[in-house]
Amino acid sequence: MKQNNMLAMILAGGRGSRLHELTNKVAKPAVSYGGKYRIVDFPLSNCANSGIDVVGVLTQYESILLNSYVAAGRRWGLDAKDSGVYVLPPRETADSNLDVYRGTADAISQNIDFIDTYSPEYILILSGDHIYKMDYDKMLDAHKANNADATIAVLPVPMKEASRFGIMNTDENGKIVEFEEKPEKPKSNLASMGIYIFNWKQLRKALTADMKNPDSSHDFGKDIIPNFLNEGKALYAYKFEGYWKDVGTIDSLWEANMDLLDPNNPLDLNDPTWKIYTEDVTTLPHYIGPNADIKRAFITQGCVIDGSVKNSVLFTGAKVGEGAKIIDSVLMPGVTVESGAVVTRALVADGVKIGKGAKVGDSKSEHIELVAKNVKGVE
Repeated sequence: MKQNNMLAMILAGGRGSRLHELTNKVAKPAVSYGGKYRIVDFPLSNCANSGIDVVGVLTQYESILLNSYVAAGRRWGLDAKDSGVYVLPPRETADSNLDVYRGTADAISQNIDFIDTYSPEYILILSGDHIYKMDYDKMLDAHKANNADATIAVLPVPMKEASRFGIMNTDENGKIVEFEEKPEKPKSNLASMGIYIFNWKQLRKALTADMKNPDSSHDFGKDIIPNFLNEGKALYAYKFEGYWKDVGTIDSLWEANMDLLDPNNPLDLNDPTWKIYTEDVTTLPHYIGPNADIKRAFITQGCVIDGSVKNSVLFTGAKVGEGAKIIDSVLMPGVTVESGAVVTRALVADGVKIGKGAKVGDSKSEHIELVAKNVKGVE
């Protein structure tokens, strides 16, 4: 088996309960985004573009769709000899009767044998549910230059949101001197992105010890990183300056889609030098009717628009009837908005039908309305 300098493991087993009905039947990384993508397309495309040949995708909650979607890796060019995307659900073995991943670190621990097959020098740990573009090879260069034992990708977040993240302080050289997972009273706003590079031999040793600790929660942020720091290992922060979005809530998922309407958005899905690969859905081109009125909109293939669409994102196959109005909203795949209906500041889930003359959403509401069930029309 070919030795890989760095192997990637994507943690993709989370439910994403704050997305409510959107994740009732699919894992968060499989949720649709940006007209035609799924969230997991971003870390997988980043791996492919960074020259990483082997990627393990660790699935758990409602994994059927996600498993079939990432299998084989053809979409990301990871199906050649000595490369591949491997779906890794929890499994019972002769040494363990576990059938779930008990935490982020445990998910990696249960797949030590898989990783050892490739004898990597470095291991890249990723979250499968963030929207961003990143060259992991540059992060590895920084890891090597610092002679680090572990490197964490970081970025500043608003202080009011800092308690949602792993927060750290560094010295003038970027060496991490303090780390606390989701602190009640954060000391800084330098947040972990959930992206780690470890020297595999050291992480393997730490995971083996963690599995034997009955008091551990088997989590990178709560256990592995603090233990590395307490043992005096060299942990460094790698500052990321590009676009990054944690789409863990309805509001943040809506915001991430709205960001695509900004012509100066640094995510730039049209960048030919850093493509985001996804499923090639064979469908008709979009159709714009003679009475349609469209301003500042993101329209995907297969859409049929006979009404008004303003400041909105329409996913594959969305239909807007004559006289209907879509304002500041996101219509996910297969949504139908019938004639005369009005959708304002809402995120409409896959396949939902908004009946004739119905009104959903509120332009004055602080939060975005999730419409996850069909809405009857007004007779």
